[in-house]
Amino acid sequence: MSQSLTESTKWRLKERVGECLRQNAPQKLVVKEIARWIMREYPAACRAKRERSRGKLDADKALLVQLRQEIYADKPETLPNVRRMEDSPKRYYWTESSADDEIDYEEKDTSSPEAAAEVKIKEHDLYPKLSIFLKSELNLFSKRIDEKQSTNSRGPGGNEWLYPDLVGMEALNERWHREIRDCVRQIGDKRAKLWSFEVKLFLNNSNVRRAFFQAVSNSSWANFGYLVASEIDSGAMQELRMLSSLHGIGVIRLDVENPSESQIMIPARERDEIDWDIANRLAQANRNFLNCIKSVRKFHQTGDVSLKEWDAVKEGE
Repeated sequence: MSQSLTESTKWRLKERVGECLRQNAPQKLVVKEIARWIMREYPAACRAKRERSRGKLDADKALLVQLRQEIYADKPETLPNVRRMEDSPKRYYWTESSADDEIDYEEKDTSSPEAAAEVKIKEHDLYPKLSIFLKSELNLFSKRIDEKQSTNSRGPGGNEWLYPDLVGMEALNERWHREIRDCVRQIGDKRAKLWSFEVKLFLNNSNVRRAFFQAVSNSSWANFGYLVASEIDSGAMQELRMLSSLHGIGVIRLDVENPSESQIMIPARERDEIDWDIANRLAQANRNFLNCIKSVRKFHQTGDVSLKEWDAVKEGE
């Protein structure tokens, strides 16, 4: 506890950051929490730092601000076992796994061991929260697609990576005047766009590519395709930016506590037309998807959305 955080040995501050995260694993901490831990666990080093500051760090608040700035500058995520989440504010955590280790994506339920220890919810719990965000922020009507409702006529693996977790419908005429709605219906112009969403609990370097290409596969029919996760670490985010620029899949970070505060990290690239051949295969094998298409058809016939045919959205549910 007597080591000094001297200006000539700044690398020791990074060591203390790693020590803090290791001792608090699997928690994910913001820089302020890390700095407070260092002040509490290394009081002698902090007193020495105050003495060298010539009065600039007399108050705890000033020291806290200085430590936060130095921690950010030292880039803790460059430590071998430290990862950074793409949150705001950014959070850091300790992992014993190598960034290059492969995990069984399906058996782990898209979650790393660290996330499984911390997150008390399951992937299924994210679907209604995503529906809240889609309706409140994007004005999309969504419907859950359960792949377990699919027929298996193509044998083992025949339906793998075929169905999204949610389908969303964007009603373009939502704010149109009735005369405009009727006019567009008569001329047969586009009144809706369809969105596809693949949902995961956690994305890191180990599972990000598999999750991304699952989203590519099961959104190939839609106007927009998105990969959604409640946790995304910084390494995964870098990979997602590169892959999205090539394939056009968007990325959403879902705020579990407050779904309306979720963020579109990467916007999806729009496809002009629906691939109805692929949609036909999905509808033939899955009754959830078939019912979704029925609801889209009714919307095109009437120009109005029947709310009872889409998933209920209740803030705070």
